[in-house]
Amino acid sequence: MIKGLIFDFDGLILDTETPAFLAWRTVFAAHGCDLRLEAWADSIGRNPNHFDPCTHLERCLGRPVSGASLRRQQAEQEAKLIERESILPGVREYLGSACKLGLKLGIASSSDRGWVMRHLSRLGLEREFGVVRTADDVTSTKPDPELYLSALAALELKAAEAIALEDSGHGVLAAKRAGLFCVAIPNPLTRELKIDHADLIIHSLADIPLERVLEIVELRRRGGEGAQAEPTRVA
Repeated sequence: MIKGLIFDFDGLILDTETPAFLAWRTVFAAHGCDLRLEAWADSIGRNPNHFDPCTHLERCLGRPVSGASLRRQQAEQEAKLIERESILPGVREYLGSACKLGLKLGIASSSDRGWVMRHLSRLGLEREFGVVRTADDVTSTKPDPELYLSALAALELKAAEAIALEDSGHGVLAAKRAGLFCVAIPNPLTRELKIDHADLIIHSLADIPLERVLEIVELRRRGGEGAQAEPTRVA
């Protein structure tokens, strides 16, 4: 029986991933270079320090760049873009339904705690989650399962009692490694990437109510392991 939901943050509750990528693309373009999604993709869902765009730009240019200056430029542009973003469709409805159903709620994010809590506060969601686990709480971030295992322990849930909601391939892999049923909701950026290792893939949380997701989880489990070889796609 499902007793809890564990949400990713970046790209799932708030689309911070597209602004981050677009801001860096602007920086690269100013230097006559193109930051391709293929180069950026492996960083999505991981700790922000996993990929260094400045080092990548240096390789493209064949010369050193002022990393501190470029990071300031990118951060300013990214902040402006993120301020235009609001909570992604369906998230509030899922939180409301989870509350009515008595489900425990947690967050497992590869970003640092200050980043996550600042945006949760801006969105008015800081009191919605009983547990928030971030890069500050673990040794290894996604795709390592440690964040999800930490969140499960704090929620006092077994893996079979929770569902993970993710938008990235690395996030899905972390959730699956922790033993969770994982629902993937790709954002405009991750929609271009492979995410077929999720158990259920939906276009938007606004397209399917939480109650239906819970029904699908139960049906998949009744179908046995063989029925889970391919992800279920909805909408």
